[in-house]
Amino acid sequence: MKAQGSWLVWGVLVLVLTFSSLCAAQTQGGESEDSRWFTVDSLNTGLGEAPEEAVRVTPRESIRSFLELTGQEEYEAAAHMLNLAEFPAGEQREQGSELARQLAEIFQRGEWLSVSDLPGREDAVIEESSGENPRVGETRRNIEVSSLKADGETYDIRLGRYRVGEQEPVWLIMPISVSYIPVLYEQYGPSMLESYIPKRLQGSFGILKIWEWIAIPLFLIFVGMVGWAIHRLIGLISKWLPSGISSIFASQIGTPAALIAMSLATQMLLDYVVSFSAVATTTFRVLLITVLAWAVGTISLRLVDTIMLRLTRRIVGEIDDTKPRDQRRLLTSLYALRRLIILITVTGVSIYILGQIQLFESLGLSILASASVLAVLVGVAGQAVLGNILASFQLSFAKPIRIGDLVIFEDQWCYVEGIFYTFIRLRTWDERRLIVPVTYFTSKPFENLSVKSTKMYRFLEMSLHLSADIGIVRDKFIEFAKEEDSVIEHHKLLCYVTAQTGTAQTVSCYLMTSDPMAGWAAEMSVREKLLAFIRDNHPEWWPREIVVISHNDIARGAQGKHSSGTDSAEVKPSE
Repeated sequence: MKAQGSWLVWGVLVLVLTFSSLCAAQTQGGESEDSRWFTVDSLNTGLGEAPEEAVRVTPRESIRSFLELTGQEEYEAAAHMLNLAEFPAGEQREQGSELARQLAEIFQRGEWLSVSDLPGREDAVIEESSGENPRVGETRRNIEVSSLKADGETYDIRLGRYRVGEQEPVWLIMPISVSYIPVLYEQYGPSMLESYIPKRLQGSFGILKIWEWIAIPLFLIFVGMVGWAIHRLIGLISKWLPSGISSIFASQIGTPAALIAMSLATQMLLDYVVSFSAVATTTFRVLLITVLAWAVGTISLRLVDTIMLRLTRRIVGEIDDTKPRDQRRLLTSLYALRRLIILITVTGVSIYILGQIQLFESLGLSILASASVLAVLVGVAGQAVLGNILASFQLSFAKPIRIGDLVIFEDQWCYVEGIFYTFIRLRTWDERRLIVPVTYFTSKPFENLSVKSTKMYRFLEMSLHLSADIGIVRDKFIEFAKEEDSVIEHHKLLCYVTAQTGTAQTVSCYLMTSDPMAGWAAEMSVREKLLAFIRDNHPEWWPREIVVISHNDIARGAQGKHSSGTDSAEVKPSE
């Protein structure tokens, strides 16, 4: 009996546990009421009944009603959009009215608040057509309205959904956000200067107040004068400095330094003197961040360019192929380093600007982060630019050409003067500049006369009569070649007959020169000297054609001698 009783007890326990587990699983699988709203016993009992103008059914309607009521200076009615649970019932009316007024000022001056971006559904469910958000279709009981910074700290203004008993739930500013209002008001509240503005100028006119339409132009004029003064000061400093790298650097940073001064002056005025509405403040903030980042980046690049200029003047000097290979390789690497610094600076500045103005949040992270959208943008709009950039890096690191190399590109002698992001600058022998896209340059064959050494074989050809003495010509060629300073390795001087016709022979002379341009000049000089020597001493060596009209034909042997000599004549070579 005891055994049967114990088995019966164990069976009941198993059934109870199984049933409870199924119930728990069923409860966890469904949606609980706590995920849709906060259940409270009472709500703002010290304020009384909410007026009809206070619509709090959806987040959008709640904030819209708050802005409309505060715009009409009905702060007691607007206090119904705040959850004043942290205050006793007797203080809620007075505290709520003041906090509503302060929050209205914060919304007006802090961050540009777009009511249309707030959810228009009662449950604030996340709706997104793309379906990339993992929380699509999920109901929410609290949402963020605005995120503001004060004294280096971030404070969120959030709406919460509250329900009292069986009443309809409403959306109110959460108690934790209500506690932030005094701190934010110290940061975004009106400045001391605004207390002196007449009441009639504090009314609204469009998106700004009347006094702001007057103050903003004066504000911009003052900031512009500050920038002009800094620009003039930098210009005077550049003239006072001794001629050299320092004066060049100072003359190049006048504009970015003026922009930095204007940005700092604007920020100081906004922090300590005057506070505009959110539209103007947001616009100024975006402009300040952009201008400041651009100016700092520009000064950094000017500093890099100045350092490169100093190194170029000290190490390399004039850009040509007469400098040692290591120096030209160093200059090419410096240009590559400059482009890398520019790329890093632009990328860093862009990321900083986007992070500060929160562009990813306003445009949608999913759109900017979409690989397909980026692929289309890069493939269509940036194909040529990216191709040139990658090709320029390839040239800089592989170094098929270097700064100062002498190349023959499309039958033109050119020095490589600069390798930039999208183009190569070539200096021709007659001091012209060819601007060639990098991808076009790399797609065409070119001859680098300085890739290994600047030494170069030059040769000259002369057509002489068959009677010319090649030994004398060879001796004179060697003599004249040794007189040229740019001709080196005299043991490699050569002079031979390389071709022959019925009336002339072709004499080719070879000489080794120190660099291509000097070799060209040496070739011309030696040719002129040889021509002058033959003209003055052996004019009979010039090639000429002779036409003979005669009955004395040597091909007929002895018979030709009996022919009459009076019938023959020789046409002398033309003078």
